Amino acid sequence: MPPTTMTEKSASLTWTRKHLLGLQELSAAEITQILDQAAEFKRLAAAGETKLKALSGTVVANLFFEPSTRTRTSFSLAAKRLSADTVDFTASGSSVSKGETFVDTARNIEAMGVDLVVVRHSSSGAPHLLAKHLRAGVVNAGDGTHEHPTQGLLDIFTIREHRGDLSGLTVTLVGDILHSRVARSNIWGLKKLGARVIVCGPSTLIPSHVTELGVEVSNSLDEVLSETDVINLLRIQFERQRSAYFPSIREYAHFFGMNGDRIRKAKKDVLILAPGPINRGVELTPEVADGKHSVILDQVTNGLLVRMSVLYLLRQRQLAMGDAP
Repeated sequence: MPPTTMTEKSASLTWTRKHLLGLQELSAAEITQILDQAAEFKRLAAAGETKLKALSGTVVANLFFEPSTRTRTSFSLAAKRLSADTVDFTASGSSVSKGETFVDTARNIEAMGVDLVVVRHSSSGAPHLLAKHLRAGVVNAGDGTHEHPTQGLLDIFTIREHRGDLSGLTVTLVGDILHSRVARSNIWGLKKLGARVIVCGPSTLIPSHVTELGVEVSNSLDEVLSETDVINLLRIQFERQRSAYFPSIREYAHFFGMNGDRIRKAKKDVLILAPGPINRGVELTPEVADGKHSVILDQVTNGLLVRMSVLYLLRQRQLAMGDAP
């Protein structure tokens, strides 16, 4: 199969959104379309087609106003795997530090011939603001405590890859739900695909309104272990916390950390996910992180495929609509 060829099924689907700003606004069918396209890229990679020409001539700008390793590298590699050119921007040492506004910086970069903009920002809603001012397609790579849609998608893709249909599965998100954009994207995506979602953590780290999203709340990981098919261990967001939400790291690990004792009490086929970077000995012990139930490295691999899928679908929509910058 030539590198530029997709399956008939993938080619026949029509993606209609100009931007990917969050999973809240997507339908189950749209989420599935992204996952299916990612699966197609994985099939092509397994067949040796790791360098595709699908985005040849496309320019992708990675605008990261917050530190990042995995997400920024993953988006950059995803673009290159599709033969796009990339522009990597970090706020440190940029014109933003000289007083230029966020929007003006993005518009100036877009004026260099950029087609797609991937943005991470500490302010919730920043990608939505850019989407109002740019002709380029905008991808949210994490905004404040709002959403991180591609992380949610890669988590869901990983679960689907190991368990098939998500309908009826019980997924427990453990940890800092209050500050976690990953939790919000997971909740939106998982619920739309039919999963039962439990959020678990100290009461101080569970938003009071979270049940309005259709999830259940538990303040005891031990109580929900036996009914959970997938456990997603969220990182404690120390950089976003302005108060002490629990007495100590040691106490948090004691009550909510996934360790050898808990993994032995869990379902025999439980999946362990963690968005990373993981804090070994806090959210989970090395025994769990490196054990047979862990699919953490699968998440990293699948993140590349999901981001390829998102960039590909947005660019194909631009070309089909004739509204590329």
